Amino acid sequence: MKKITRLLIANRGEIAVRVIRACRDKAIASIAIYSDQDRDAVHTQLADEAYCLEGETAAETYLNIEKILDIAKLSRADGIHPGYGFLAESPEFAEAVSSAGITWVGPRAGVIALLADKLSARKIAEQVGVPVPPGGEHVVSCASEVHNFADKYGLPIAIKAAYGGGGLGMKVVKQKKNIDELFASAQREAQAAFGNKECFIEKYIDRPRHVETQCLADLFGNVQVVSTRDCSVQRRHQKLIEEAPAYTLTDKQEETLITASKAVMKAAEYSGAGTCEFLIDQDGKIFFLEVNARLQVEHPVTEEITGIDLVLEQINIAEGKLLKNLETPVYKGHSLEFRINAEDANSGFMPRHGKVVKFEPPGGLGIRIDSGIKAGDTIGAAFDSLLCKLIVTGNNRECALARARRALDEFVIDGVTTLIPFHRNILNQPDFINGGMYTGWVENEYSKLVNKQTDASTVPDIQDTLSVSKNLREIIVEVNRKQIRVRLPSPIGEYPTERQKPPGRRVGHNFRQKTQEKNPDSIFSPMQAVVVKVNVTEGQSVKKDDLLIVLEAMKMEQPIVAPRDGVVEKINAHTGETVPSGHELLRLKKV
Repeated sequence: MKKITRLLIANRGEIAVRVIRACRDKAIASIAIYSDQDRDAVHTQLADEAYCLEGETAAETYLNIEKILDIAKLSRADGIHPGYGFLAESPEFAEAVSSAGITWVGPRAGVIALLADKLSARKIAEQVGVPVPPGGEHVVSCASEVHNFADKYGLPIAIKAAYGGGGLGMKVVKQKKNIDELFASAQREAQAAFGNKECFIEKYIDRPRHVETQCLADLFGNVQVVSTRDCSVQRRHQKLIEEAPAYTLTDKQEETLITASKAVMKAAEYSGAGTCEFLIDQDGKIFFLEVNARLQVEHPVTEEITGIDLVLEQINIAEGKLLKNLETPVYKGHSLEFRINAEDANSGFMPRHGKVVKFEPPGGLGIRIDSGIKAGDTIGAAFDSLLCKLIVTGNNRECALARARRALDEFVIDGVTTLIPFHRNILNQPDFINGGMYTGWVENEYSKLVNKQTDASTVPDIQDTLSVSKNLREIIVEVNRKQIRVRLPSPIGEYPTERQKPPGRRVGHNFRQKTQEKNPDSIFSPMQAVVVKVNVTEGQSVKKDDLLIVLEAMKMEQPIVAPRDGVVEKINAHTGETVPSGHELLRLKKV
């Protein structure tokens, strides 16, 4: 393999920035690509060269293989790094890159195709003796097959995208009456995220922990398990907080994970950086979940406790270099990663949009920020909600938790709602501190802990770029020459505009203003989204929790259900229409 001298990063945001920095460390010229709205993005400014993809949607830009290869040839790139998401796990893209004579930084196209097919990946695991959940024998073509599976194995069951992961296209069925709608929803999400709507079903493991192994494999069949990670804090099967090492594992469980991961990777003839994911049930039994054939969002926590630069290792492997060490390193401390998403945890983790008015990340020992945003950036609905990642490392988990609390208290993002308050809350939960988290904890337990100020299904979210904080606000006053910080709750600490508020230091970071007159019969869109299904007609009677409309934003579907019994009086949304946040979807008259 030849040495890479000019690397094109086929991605955007914080992962593009991460790869660009690795290029500089290795004296490789970095080449960025960007959509129209990313023209002034951090990754375009940081790269040595940047080229416009001419378009706004993902399909027009970061998913457009032809455009990316044209730029690769124009820029004389001799390597392409896909990052994660978009085309990172596209065998077609990997094959096209290799066929163009450009080095692909990742596993071979055939291996990606093998592991992207979750059914094939399950079979590999079974062949090397790694347990898998019951089911998953073939793709299901209709909802009746799901009904039959539920009759055989009982509920709950999981409907999963056959050609993708990361929680997209996955639905958990807990009641048989929901099978038809959840199957259709899983197919739509899978099609939107992966370009293939095929799904399979398996028995859902209740209250599991989600653990994984970070693996490296060279082109000569050598595999190293670099670390374990725990990723049990999730919402809708997508990770929010990750830790390394996986702190709840017994020595025997860790040994089992390492042995299983090496066996799966060798059987698949894997090369590059990849992750083997597992579930551990309440009895401590381990089940194989999937292989992610790419770099993971949470890779920094492994880097922090091992000192291994995983991006540089990816490049070295693509250049044909041997792995220097095949043993799992001795861990140095404990590291946590917090995904700072543009979402509102108090409104069902709805995506939020707006302009970043202020971006002030924390600093100090053990603090790392992987960010793709800056003050002045506009966060829209076209791409993923991840803004940046806060990575905190300490000598042990207790130290890391204390440092994380301090870092999250310092972190300020104004203008768009983020998950910073959620992370602050989670860090103080006994289940998180004591290792009692499981993948469904957020859905099952978090809502009980939060005193919601609004109901996301009935109250519009009207934002401008300087909207009003729902969080506490800190005011500094001076008494007898001593500064005293006073924290005022909503609505005392809220101010209608930036000009009218008195001087002081903001504790919160989210600014939102409810300005629209509330109509008790109106159901509003909680976010900017595409209407993918209207499930009712005008004049129709509905019961509480009946499905009204399905919205889609950032490749995730959000069902809008009836908050009460009523009659649909008026519908103001149509399938395929893009509606803004706060748009009146329909009116539901009380009966």
